[in-house]
Amino acid sequence: MSLSNATTHAFLTQQQPAVETDAIIIGAGPAGLFQAFQLGLQGIRAQLIDALPHVGGQCSQLYAHKPIYDIPGIPVCTGMELVQRLETQIAPLQVTRHLSQQVQTLQALEDGRWQLGTTAGAIFHTRTVFIAAGVGAFVPKTLKVPGVDGLETGQLHYHAQQPDMAAGRQVLVYGGDEEAVAAAIACSADAARTVLMHRRDSFNAEPAQLQKLQQLRGSGAVEVLIGQITEVRHGNGRLQAVQWMDGEGDEQMLAVEQLLVYQGISPKLGPLTDWGLALERKQLAVDPATLATSAPGIYAIGDIVSYSGKKRLILCAFHEAAMAAFAAAEYLQGSKPLLEYTTTSARLHAILGVSH
Repeated sequence: MSLSNATTHAFLTQQQPAVETDAIIIGAGPAGLFQAFQLGLQGIRAQLIDALPHVGGQCSQLYAHKPIYDIPGIPVCTGMELVQRLETQIAPLQVTRHLSQQVQTLQALEDGRWQLGTTAGAIFHTRTVFIAAGVGAFVPKTLKVPGVDGLETGQLHYHAQQPDMAAGRQVLVYGGDEEAVAAAIACSADAARTVLMHRRDSFNAEPAQLQKLQQLRGSGAVEVLIGQITEVRHGNGRLQAVQWMDGEGDEQMLAVEQLLVYQGISPKLGPLTDWGLALERKQLAVDPATLATSAPGIYAIGDIVSYSGKKRLILCAFHEAAMAAFAAAEYLQGSKPLLEYTTTSARLHAILGVSH
């Protein structure tokens, strides 16, 4: 069976050597992180792939500082705190992460394994695949103005986490959320000029960040402009300036060498719909007892799946991760794995680095 065409296969085989692993988890949100933990308990080596430049998925991007009240044993925590706890939990497993890339292709190999190709040109050969993609891969909302398509690479950056391209440059940070504020603060340290532009003089960030931004505005280290980009100007692909409209509707010009855009993110199913897996209303159809999809060795958990009685809750995704891990262990080993408890199992204690 092939879930990809011959052209895609030829493209992938010309790329870098494949990463070999037992399991690939597509999606590094809470469901994907806990899936890595459950697979680790089964002795299955897993690696994570996510389109975002950081782990956490929706919790990091949409609920980072909002309270969550329905995580078992934790009366209240923010989305970011939950992600941090999950990262601490999987730390002993040393799970490799492949971030800022989206899985584009999925095809079956003759030996029963699966080959995945990503937007970063990476190739993976894996015995099992776990899709924990939530409502889809979260990808940045792109800047849609004249001139953008003509830019060479390395001048326009979406949701850059480490804006190290700013040194000695004229930088424009475009957006009003926490990431945009943090980027403007970071760029101000060594950029020749840092401008933060938003459609209104109000920014959604933590009080400490807003206080720091206000200090930098007062000192002139960060300039704040209220308006919207209407066009990008370049010469031979090199970014030179942006044209922008202020609150009065007047067009103005701003010299820019590096453009950092933070317009939010949106979920997209993307290539997943082309992989030949059974879908129900844009969700993956799975067996609720095993979370197996219509393809052997491929499992799915979380908001991306559909089955009778499904509830779109984080705690349900955690349950699904455990069920999928046990099913995958049986699939890989040919027999049902033993049910062991972390309270008493010496094997599990060794995996987690626990000593008594």
